Amino acid sequence: MEPIRRRRRPAMRELVPLVADDLPAASLPTPEDQPANVSHSGQPAIFATFSPSASTGPQSDLPELEALKNKVKLLEDQLSKSSAATFQPQVSTPNFETTSTQLAGTFHLHSQSQPGGLLAIPRAISHKTRLFGQSHFVTGLPLLRDILEIIDKNTNEASDLIKYYQKCKALGKRIKKLRAPEWPTILTTHLVSRVVSDSLVECYLGTIEKLYRILHIPTFRKNYDALWGSETEPDREFLVQLRLVHALGATTYDENFSLRSSAIQWIYEAQTWISEPEFKSRLGIQFLQTNILWLLARETLSIGGETLWIACGSLLRTAMSMGLHRDPTHLPQTPTFVCEMRRRMWNTILEMCLQSSMTCGGSPMISTGDFDTEPPSNFDDEQILAENPTPRPDNVFTQTSTARAMRKTYPARLSVAKLLNDLRQGDSYQETLRLDSELKASYKEAIQTLQSSKKNEISPTQFELSAIDFVMRRYLGALHFPFFGISLTEPSYAFSRKMAVETAFRSWSIARGTANDNSEFARFILCSSGFFRTSTWLASSILLLDLRNQVQEEDAFSSAPVQTDVFNMMQDTTPWTFQCIQAGETNIKGHLITSLVLAQIQGIVNRVPKEDVAQAMIRAGEEAAKEALSVFESLVAQLEPDGGEFQTLSDPIDFGEDWNLMLTDGFLNGGAADPMTWIF
Repeated sequence: MEPIRRRRRPAMRELVPLVADDLPAASLPTPEDQPANVSHSGQPAIFATFSPSASTGPQSDLPELEALKNKVKLLEDQLSKSSAATFQPQVSTPNFETTSTQLAGTFHLHSQSQPGGLLAIPRAISHKTRLFGQSHFVTGLPLLRDILEIIDKNTNEASDLIKYYQKCKALGKRIKKLRAPEWPTILTTHLVSRVVSDSLVECYLGTIEKLYRILHIPTFRKNYDALWGSETEPDREFLVQLRLVHALGATTYDENFSLRSSAIQWIYEAQTWISEPEFKSRLGIQFLQTNILWLLARETLSIGGETLWIACGSLLRTAMSMGLHRDPTHLPQTPTFVCEMRRRMWNTILEMCLQSSMTCGGSPMISTGDFDTEPPSNFDDEQILAENPTPRPDNVFTQTSTARAMRKTYPARLSVAKLLNDLRQGDSYQETLRLDSELKASYKEAIQTLQSSKKNEISPTQFELSAIDFVMRRYLGALHFPFFGISLTEPSYAFSRKMAVETAFRSWSIARGTANDNSEFARFILCSSGFFRTSTWLASSILLLDLRNQVQEEDAFSSAPVQTDVFNMMQDTTPWTFQCIQAGETNIKGHLITSLVLAQIQGIVNRVPKEDVAQAMIRAGEEAAKEALSVFESLVAQLEPDGGEFQTLSDPIDFGEDWNLMLTDGFLNGGAADPMTWIF
């Protein structure tokens, strides 16, 4: 038996190094292959242990088997300790960078480092208790870091720039407080004059209702006419709807939004009515219409705008509880009117949830598999009052054609929002390029549908065409914006730079009314807040930052005069931000930063020394803050009940305070603490 034991010993000695050599390349076992026992490290054992009872050899072999088991166990422990490093995939790793400046406050940038030593891609920004995804404009703050650092280095609390800014901040808070009515704000039956009311209704129907099908216009007009012709107390629910229609229509009523204070009053009245303890009895289409109007009005007037994403989530679940996410064909037979109104409501709610996701930097929280409701059929409003009407052909434009065209692009836009704001790991640039093609294809299909529509009594208005163009370019620009910063130094991302700049140029042209002479849409953006105006400011910032990068490169590598055609065009940015202030905006940071960047570019173009450029920037900031201050002082004098002078607050400066937001405070103080008010 002794020779046999000698023959077995070499075999067992060879087994251990063979197993050890194979460990780095071994693949993890599947759950079916895994034994029940685990190693001391808590990791599942990679190799099954040997059982002495399974041996058929003599008893003298047991010590050698035990030794082998101990060696295997040792290898298991070593493997479990090194498994994280051995099997970790080659993906991007998260980085966190904290930035604190006077003007912006303290922010934590969440970025993803790239393989190969490329610059990190911004993924999110957190501030206090808030986390903003890539679609939120604050993720572009790193591109303005040098501007903010120049302010920190060249100013202090005694500087004129800081003094003017502090006064503007205090006056802005005072203006918001004076505009906001007492809470709760009781719903009253008092209306504006019939002439003004008619104008406000037409302003609403020509703008918001064109994009978001909310009301059945013939029914609304019938109730509207009855309201003016009756001496009895009006229906409270319709009165609330009319209040909100007036508030939304007021944004394009005139160039300076003269009815802003009244519009805020109407929104507060609607909020009081909505807050009444009525639940089940209000689960109907009319209540959904009122909620949609209320949320749009809040965003448009910057009343707790950052909470819109939260409120839209509640609205979505309310609609789902009513079964709006199921197409009416799957429900008990209902009249065409009810079917189409349900489809319209669901379509509008989808748009609002997606839009709030892009504005607030939150996940859309919905996918195309969560609903099967079809888009609204191609009906005019009058048609669905009839019994069993037939939809018009797709090439015939109706009052739902614009909503139907936008729905064609919904899956692609939803994918963009998910890519930007959902939890992702690693470099997603290939996915960005894929979605770029998908988004462009869907837009082409949608716009061709509208352009091929026959010119009957109703055709797409310039407002509708401009709005669709603007919305689609916002998604396309947002898709490439995360790579805009890195594209300024990395040629491999040049396509994203090209797309970001081109979409920004087109968006800026549309918003300023220079594209197709669309003054109505330009006025809507100028006087409103939220998605459209924030997107416009972001577009102008991209153009300015790209221009700055160009002149810096030309200044470094060329002694020839720098081309200033684009710079001359961008001189229109500061007048636009100042017009926003004249129209009632109470935050000057957008106007201030635009003035600083323009002054920096001007200094580079004129080949001014860096120290002198910084001083020129500070002077430009002082002028911007000073002219805004004059507007605020005039407005406070108009709003103060006694017409007295407002004393500037002596509180310490808190430049990041505008980011602190709670739902109740954000609403009751008119959005004074709204994170969106960092710029607007």
